[in-house]
Amino acid sequence: QVQLVESGGGLVQAGGSLRLSCAASGRTFSSYNMGWFRQAPGKEREFVSAISWSGGNTRYADSVKGRFTISRDNAKNTVYLQMNSLKPEDTAVYYCAATAGSRWDLNSMRYWGKGTLVTVSS
Repeated sequence: QVQLVESGGGLVQAGGSLRLSCAASGRTFSSYNMGWFRQAPGKEREFVSAISWSGGNTRYADSVKGRFTISRDNAKNTVYLQMNSLKPEDTAVYYCAATAGSRWDLNSMRYWGKGTLVTVSS
């Protein structure tokens, strides 16, 4: 099984930056496609970004495209989300997720972290 632990969340002013990290357990991390999702108060969990096992393919939600960058270091069993030009609407709990399958949608993710809170003040 895979366990995921997010870190790097916190309070930041609008226009600032944060880098989230997701540390994964297990020996087969490199076999998983990884994604970041977020959930704001009163809203459903939504897709933010995803990256293939090789790192060669990435995808971003339109709301974060050009501002966020996903990356992974399989040697360190870690996935990152660099968040720049943060906006108040980015405020949410950010979750790391993993799937051994090819589908990157929310319902296809098999493993989830417990989340890290990002708060962006105006």
